[in-house]
Amino acid sequence: MDDFNLPGTLHDLEKTAARHLWFHGPEESWEELTEHEGMRVFARGEGSTIWDVRGRAYLDGLSGLFVVNAGHGRREIGEAMAEQAGRIAYSAASTCSNDAAVRLAGKLSGITPGDLSRVFLVSGGSEAVESAIKIARQAQAMRGFQGRHKIIARRGSYHGMTLGAMSLTAARVEKFHGPFMYGVSHVPSPNRYHNDFGLAGEDGDLMCARYVEQEIIHQGPETVAAVIGEPVSVSNGNHVPSPRYWQMLRDICDRYGVFLIMDEAINGFGRTGKMFAAEHFGVVPDMMVIAKGFSSGYAPIGGVIVRGEVFEGFTGDGKPIEHLLTFGGHAVASAAALRNIQIIEDEDLVERSARSGAYLMEGLHTLESHPTVGDVRGIGLMCSVELVKNRETRESWGWTHAFTKDLAERIRDRGLLTRVWGVLHLGPPLVITRDEIDSIIGIIGESLTETENRFASEIA
Repeated sequence: MDDFNLPGTLHDLEKTAARHLWFHGPEESWEELTEHEGMRVFARGEGSTIWDVRGRAYLDGLSGLFVVNAGHGRREIGEAMAEQAGRIAYSAASTCSNDAAVRLAGKLSGITPGDLSRVFLVSGGSEAVESAIKIARQAQAMRGFQGRHKIIARRGSYHGMTLGAMSLTAARVEKFHGPFMYGVSHVPSPNRYHNDFGLAGEDGDLMCARYVEQEIIHQGPETVAAVIGEPVSVSNGNHVPSPRYWQMLRDICDRYGVFLIMDEAINGFGRTGKMFAAEHFGVVPDMMVIAKGFSSGYAPIGGVIVRGEVFEGFTGDGKPIEHLLTFGGHAVASAAALRNIQIIEDEDLVERSARSGAYLMEGLHTLESHPTVGDVRGIGLMCSVELVKNRETRESWGWTHAFTKDLAERIRDRGLLTRVWGVLHLGPPLVITRDEIDSIIGIIGESLTETENRFASEIA
């Protein structure tokens, strides 16, 4: 079989991956994955550490992809899944349900903010966003607003990679996947480091909220179904807005009859130091998207949770939801999510995330002595370091620059998995220890020093 010029040093499973597995996402090309022994195939994990097929240990500084909130190797979740599978693994979501999905829906209605109470279960975050779009449009139509189909999203946001969700995602690739869903517009997002209006602090946040109102007026309120945003956007660099920003958005949406959708796919289940990030802002959305930490990655599951007044329109004769997903409310995935939530509660991982996040931020602030660290920010165990060429102008390296690639490689080679773009992201499991946080700070600091020395002539 053709080796496609694979290095002889690759492990057999790494070679098989390179030959047959199609990796998701745009971060690295096939050549980047296979050269310099860059392929990573993982075989086991425990807590915040995972081991690859060669036996190399890595601190998981990103919880996979902001997913493994409860940590790796939780056998109790696997046991709950096995027990459920041994009784009933599947029932069709369209006409019936199963005991695990029903218990899960009841649990969610009890822990989500305010009167969010009706749960539509799906297989992941992108499906959940797609579902929220369709629920918003149909609910508006059934209220008598047939023309309300437009969605307002935010610049810098990420909502998934299925076509509808990608239409809302700011970093969509038009040349490959356009034309996108009609009726989507994007507005500025809170960003206190590169504010679109040249305003500082809360003033910049509130101007972003006012821009949403202007966009609703510009599009015509009678055409807008919903506004969507992450409470704190990871893809936009973890800028934590003022509570008044979200409270103003809530008021604006109410004033114009527009649904407010909070995408908590990443933020939820303790990541920000609250069970759900909406709690930081004193706001209850009309719909909440959940995924990722929902099961800590032990099974594919996501969902949309809506307020009673959103659901009530679907209860009349001849008004079922025009939406169906084969694996929605899957029994085994629901069992995994239930056990995961129990672990988060029993081990007080939400409060632990808040404490560990504060400690992580303290450590990250010590990196501000580096000339390429422009800003440090975050909330809970969801933090970012902004990397810049010039602190005064705040010019970014960008995610394709050799500086960025070099830093990412040095960090990985020291045994830390994270994401280094124009911003270095950190989101370790909620079970991370202080010693492990110290190791993360040390690895980043040492790697920054070496990369800065190499690119010293480009640093202002």
